[in-house]
Amino acid sequence: MLASLRCGRRYTFLTGIAAISTVGTPGPPRHTNRLINEKSPYLLQHAHNPVDWYPWGQEAFDKAKTENKLIFLSVGYSTCHWCHVMEEESFKSKEIGDIMNEHFVCIKVDREERPDVDKVYMTFWKENKDALLGSSQRILEALRHTSEIRVQGQASPPPAKEVMDTCFQQLSRSYDEEYGGFSKCPKFPSPVNLNFLFTYWALHQTTPEGARALQMALHTLKMMALGGIHDHIGQGFHRYSIDQHWHVPHFEKMLYDQGQLAAIYSKAFQISGDEFFADVVRDILLYVSRDLSDQAGGFYSAQDADSYPTATSREKREGAFCVWAAKELRALLPDPVEGATEGTTLADVFMHHYGVKEAGNVDPARDPYQELKGKNVLIVRCAPELTAAKFGLEPGRLSTLLQECQQRLSSARAQRPQPHLDTKMLAAWNGLMISGFAQAGAALSEQGYVSRAAQAAAFLRTHLFDPDSGKLLRSCYQGTHNSVEQGAVPIQGFLEDYVFVIQALFDLYEVSLEQGWLEWALHLQHMQDKLFWDPKGFAYFSTEASDPSLLLRLKDDQDGAEPAPNSVAVTNLLRAACYSGHMDWVEKAGKILAAFSERLQKIPIILPEMVRATAVFHHTLKQVVICGDPQGEDTKEMLHCVHSVFSPNKVLMVADGDNAGFLYRQLPFLASLERKDGKATAYVCSNFTCSLPVTSVQELRGMLSP
Repeated sequence: MLASLRCGRRYTFLTGIAAISTVGTPGPPRHTNRLINEKSPYLLQHAHNPVDWYPWGQEAFDKAKTENKLIFLSVGYSTCHWCHVMEEESFKSKEIGDIMNEHFVCIKVDREERPDVDKVYMTFWKENKDALLGSSQRILEALRHTSEIRVQGQASPPPAKEVMDTCFQQLSRSYDEEYGGFSKCPKFPSPVNLNFLFTYWALHQTTPEGARALQMALHTLKMMALGGIHDHIGQGFHRYSIDQHWHVPHFEKMLYDQGQLAAIYSKAFQISGDEFFADVVRDILLYVSRDLSDQAGGFYSAQDADSYPTATSREKREGAFCVWAAKELRALLPDPVEGATEGTTLADVFMHHYGVKEAGNVDPARDPYQELKGKNVLIVRCAPELTAAKFGLEPGRLSTLLQECQQRLSSARAQRPQPHLDTKMLAAWNGLMISGFAQAGAALSEQGYVSRAAQAAAFLRTHLFDPDSGKLLRSCYQGTHNSVEQGAVPIQGFLEDYVFVIQALFDLYEVSLEQGWLEWALHLQHMQDKLFWDPKGFAYFSTEASDPSLLLRLKDDQDGAEPAPNSVAVTNLLRAACYSGHMDWVEKAGKILAAFSERLQKIPIILPEMVRATAVFHHTLKQVVICGDPQGEDTKEMLHCVHSVFSPNKVLMVADGDNAGFLYRQLPFLASLERKDGKATAYVCSNFTCSLPVTSVQELRGMLSP
């Protein structure tokens, strides 16, 4: 049995021993444990703790059995602020290490490497060993019962209208009318909510409810982009805001946020045509390309919240890399502004626009450790027109001045000690980022983004796919001399790795038209069915059946920072059926919805991505087929039309050109579709029955409406 600890949450055992914690002084490591042989940045961070940490594996289990000890399981990740706090207060202490080593076999797990371990062992926790040992079987049975998601009787997919309307009403009630978002604080980006609202709008465009759905989504996205959760100097988005105003963030940056936000801001641009949203997309992808990209093509996992304020500092602080004192800004931006009100400097303009105060702009109540005392988190406080008017400037001139300020501050910030970078590369999160680049490339007509998505997909195929078994791997790591390394025992891919990579490959095919990505996606879908499908209760398990170290096979039952894998799997299955003609995949999609039917009907707000998929299931995906030379201008115009319209229930394919053989083999009906009058011609098909051909972009645009 085991005692469990997850960083960010304090349990009785640890708070009891933390009172005798002492913080070690810097210097050569006095302790080295087994984690020194691991690849995970998080495990390596703890390799010099006096705690005798073991990685998750049989060696630790055997020791616990032999010595009749509980396992002390600690789960975290390398850029987690509270994990760092826990290490400083507890795991660096020799006194605490001695206690833990005497009474427990201590295991460290990187939750990003092994999300399965994190989910299973956080499902129940209890600290009394006798009670655990005496009732272990009863506990396991209770866990299996409470965590079970399976089809009930003759359940069928729930009705789309009822589920969509309920989810919309629940989100509408929790919506913050002033600042956007769906809670008071803390506030998370929650792309799944926004993705649902865009789909709800698309299906209800002429109704007041549809208009409100669109307003909620666009206002939230705009307030996030103006807020401190958005890094106005270094680009990208921080993890979440600790206040209602999107002002003071938890400063770590996660790859999965960047990927999903790039995609959702791309959709906002498609719908609104507002360049503000396109600029945010470019901002995110600049950050990822510069700071989270490996030379081999993959994407790193995260950037830490904590860093040293100066090169001589001995203690890291959260946000130190990102915040500013007013006097720093005045020193960096002293130039007088020509044409502005007399005496105005660049600092005056910048500080006014971004809400900078001489004593700092962080509410002390939001800074319990006083790490941000006297500092400023940049947040846009004024509309550009108002800032320009205050200093007697033209709006265009203001934009130029702010860009100049941002460039100077970026150069100054680059001289600060850099936050830790988690250079672990995960298949699932790389999939989300590939989707972000691919969807941005489509919406913004930026071929460079498409090329970057293709480079990352090629990286996955080279480093996170085993061609012998046909299976995905979970993770790989930046090695020495810019190499890419695997662990001694590679971690096999989980359900989330498959669904996010498959989704990415479909997204990449639709914008690149390279059918190799489509072929690989369909192969992975077959493999996903083989490894994870529950033939009795329906839907997919999160893990394979072959891991004896896990007591339970779970199915994630809610969308969170990332959508639940089964939520994405529904849409993937429907897309796969459209590209292959395998209608059993449509049946599988319906079975997933049936298994989750009770949750979808009672509390759809916890599964907004699956609610969205329910609508796609009932409305049937449109197959948009373009017959034409992919390099021809008329074909390109039609493709641009398709990419510029937000249509949540379509798939796109080009059935012409030299590389269309795979599609013709999968979908024989395509052979009957021809160009009209020698022009690029579009067909919109449903269940493989096609409309009359159209050669007009205007006609095609009208047919793309949901």
